[in-house]
Amino acid sequence: MIKQSFLGSVYFFVCFLTSMALAADESAKQYSPFSISASKISTGEADVGAGEQTLQRDTWLFDAKFKQPLNKHWTLGFDLSYAALDYDWQHMKQPMFDGAVNPWSDLTRYSAGLSVMYRHDKHWMFMMAPKLQYAYADVDNISSSDAMSYGVVATGMYRFDNGNMLGFGVAYLNDISEVRTVPYLAVRWQINDNLRLGNPFSAGFSGPAGLELTYQVSPSFDIGLGTSKRTQRFLIQDEDVTVEIDELVSFLRAGWSINPSTNLNAYAGYYFNGEMELSEPELVETLDNQVAFALAAEYKF
Repeated sequence: MIKQSFLGSVYFFVCFLTSMALAADESAKQYSPFSISASKISTGEADVGAGEQTLQRDTWLFDAKFKQPLNKHWTLGFDLSYAALDYDWQHMKQPMFDGAVNPWSDLTRYSAGLSVMYRHDKHWMFMMAPKLQYAYADVDNISSSDAMSYGVVATGMYRFDNGNMLGFGVAYLNDISEVRTVPYLAVRWQINDNLRLGNPFSAGFSGPAGLELTYQVSPSFDIGLGTSKRTQRFLIQDEDVTVEIDELVSFLRAGWSINPSTNLNAYAGYYFNGEMELSEPELVETLDNQVAFALAAEYKF
């Protein structure tokens, strides 16, 4: 199942990237603040809890972003995101969470964010990014309005004379039925001509930014090795019954800059130390380790 799904994703992205590359070559546009991206993530089957049930997950992600400097001090940005998640349960011989909830299959998540960045001088930079998110199972007894979360991410970074940047950030998240505060390290560090250390993800509802070590093989190709904690929380029943999935992920990434407008990244990952926590009643199921594959394409216009 995961092999067929992944090969189908490859075919989709090849067609998608071919059309984007042709458009970019024809227009030969300069850099633009707009970007769109599409990603597909597929995991292997993982045993859940002490029973015989297994779970395989597929996720489609779509993002649209805008980022524009207003003057030498201020930069304004917007982003919109939509995710469709498919949870494929197998061998359900024992009820999950002691039968407290029914298994869910289709999940929807969409979000919007605003970012304001202030560059104080050549060294100090500060960012504030409020966020709004809805995440819920597609079942009859759930209203999407009950699945609202909101929060803000604040970051301060110092730029050294050699161009490297280091800072600290905090995400305050009023998630569904839970308030969380997540600190994280913000880094953009060029170790030498080929090696750099940075954050592969944006901090927010999905967890801290993580760390990735990247090697620049050529001007158009790089490889990266990284790790991060990932969190997903969804409303699955009534007004405040949620499931939160916490897990760590390590990944190997290969990135290809097809042209100045189009980028493609392929990932091979490994999820581990996973848990699924039900909010009411408070019950926890373990999620076994599993492999994952992903493709991500971005087009700037």
